Amino acid sequence: MKKIGLIIKESSEKEIRDSLKDASAMLVVKYSGVSSPDMSALRSALHKTSADLLVVKNSVARRALKDSGLEELLKSIDGPCGLVFAKDEPVAVSKALYTFRKDHEKFKIEGGCLKEKILAATDIEELSRLPGKEMLRAMAVGALNAPISGFVTALNQILAKIVYCLDQIKAKKT
Repeated sequence: MKKIGLIIKESSEKEIRDSLKDASAMLVVKYSGVSSPDMSALRSALHKTSADLLVVKNSVARRALKDSGLEELLKSIDGPCGLVFAKDEPVAVSKALYTFRKDHEKFKIEGGCLKEKILAATDIEELSRLPGKEMLRAMAVGALNAPISGFVTALNQILAKIVYCLDQIKAKKT
């Protein structure tokens, strides 16, 4: 019969591996010196972006990351660490983390991965500066709409010139 501690470690490893499969991005954060209420606020902010913060023992995280082929992230797992799993949009998650970091100087973003690509802290900061999914959609719609709007404006100007011309002809005849 297995000990309860071993069962918990194995289930935690499985949870990390499963979360990695389902996540579009995974980020490693260090939360040493951040209060429990602030961590709860961070969790709720991350929950709004469809992300989860998972805090596990470093040895468990190292084994799970190694089994998942993310050995480059092992150096980031040192001291009190948390793993943030972004399910949908990594840009929104990185923005939430950097917003939290502005108010909590002890909170650090160490690195992570986007699909299979390993990200450094600077890469994640760049990611947080990108516009969100909704803004990109609005920009795309605007770009698609611009030629049509220009065409409609040109047609309106032509029609206005024809009406003006006809009005001038009418004025001459009367």
